[in-house]
Amino acid sequence: MPQESEETKTTTGEVQGAPPATASEPEAAIAQMKADLKDRVAEVEALNDRLLRLHAEFENYKKRMARERSEFMKFANEALILEFLPVLDNLERAIAIAKSGTDAPAVAQGLDIILRLFQTTLEKAGVKAIEAVGNEFDPNLHQAVAQVESADGRDNVVLEEVQRGYLLEGRLLRPSMVKVSKTRGSSAEFRVPGFEENEPETRNPERETIEQ
Repeated sequence: MPQESEETKTTTGEVQGAPPATASEPEAAIAQMKADLKDRVAEVEALNDRLLRLHAEFENYKKRMARERSEFMKFANEALILEFLPVLDNLERAIAIAKSGTDAPAVAQGLDIILRLFQTTLEKAGVKAIEAVGNEFDPNLHQAVAQVESADGRDNVVLEEVQRGYLLEGRLLRPSMVKVSKTRGSSAEFRVPGFEENEPETRNPERETIEQ
């Protein structure tokens, strides 16, 4: 019995001397995870709030730019229109004189002034007429509507301008519609856009005169 008592004491002493189980460690880990989650939620909410503000600012920016673009389109030609108003004034005066029938030469002179004023205004806007007659046909600037046999033997030269062409700041605005020369033996043909091959041929009095 004394021996057993000693063993019991030893076992009891070992149990008492062992470090106590730390049952609070899982709770601490959970608390830390909750704290981290709370921080992350707060961060996400802050980012979401910032995103919403940026989206609202961008929408306001688009609306403002649309308004400014609309205003610009409305008044972009204001300066050019002001330049053309004197042309309109002179044209109205010329029409009034023509209707009175009192001075035909004055009407012609007035129309000539209006034409020069109109051309000057176009030049200020960067519009320049294409010089076509007498120059070699250039498909980049000219649109051929007819061919006429050359009287001087020159081929592919603009003989007549049916409708004047224009450049805007050096870029083609409208091509010149022209009649082009060809020698008697030339087989080159110009096709006029918009005309079909089965359409009747248009008689060219100028060509008939030359051939006669």
